[in-house]
Amino acid sequence: MAASEGGSGGLTEYIGHHLTHLTVNQGHGAFWAFHLDSVAFTGGLALLFVFLFGFAARRATSGVPGKLQAAFEILVEMVDGVVKDTFHGRSSLIAPLAITIFALVFLMNLLDLLPVDLLPWAAKSLGAEHLRVVATADVNTTLGMSITVFLLIWYIGLKEKGFVGFFAEFVSAPFHAHGAVGKILTAFPNLLLRIIHEFVQPLSLSLRLFGNMYAGELIFVLIAGLTLESSFAHASTYGWGAVQLFADVIWTLFHILIITLQAFIFGMLTIVYLSMAAEKH
Repeated sequence: MAASEGGSGGLTEYIGHHLTHLTVNQGHGAFWAFHLDSVAFTGGLALLFVFLFGFAARRATSGVPGKLQAAFEILVEMVDGVVKDTFHGRSSLIAPLAITIFALVFLMNLLDLLPVDLLPWAAKSLGAEHLRVVATADVNTTLGMSITVFLLIWYIGLKEKGFVGFFAEFVSAPFHAHGAVGKILTAFPNLLLRIIHEFVQPLSLSLRLFGNMYAGELIFVLIAGLTLESSFAHASTYGWGAVQLFADVIWTLFHILIITLQAFIFGMLTIVYLSMAAEKH
């Protein structure tokens, strides 16, 4: 299939094709570009998550659980334990939020294990020239998720500390001072560092997930390109095919760890950030 997708531009065109989104332009410039594939896969997997958890909840029994119920119970107990150890506030929102984030990010990452040509080929047969299936390899998706976490941080902070207490920390931490003169002298450095922190926190959260998933997607495309435009009539094709199969299996096994770890890290950092927002400094 890779050979048929290659076109006349070789590997460069093949990579560019697979890293181009199904885009709807709403205006002039890249800012107004709407990545329809990222939105569709994110929304579809969110519905799948709701359906699976709802299905498991309706069929849950107090006796011997089924495989699906057992898997979800392990996930819930694991996340609940992490929340109890990490979050010291009083909000009941954190554990369900952490479960939702981990499960949704994991499902989006999991699509990276599909053959790189499978869904783009199916989309092309339906008239769509481009399709990227890994929504977390789109910085717009990960940035949108991290901005949502940023808004939740402010919500938890305002709820736990009140308006005055929350914004007072902008000028009173991390440098603490006693007396009016000391507080005035440390107010500006504290405010500057807090503003930088507020911008860097969601940015680093989004770029960490995006960078790992984009790199993983790119490596799968490069592996697929090893036999690009190859022919069964050439003996070298079989040698490169064996190398491709070996590399694909090894990277897939390693990437299973990456997609799970990245989902866990995104959820874990969300809990940590929300805990920091709830704690009084």
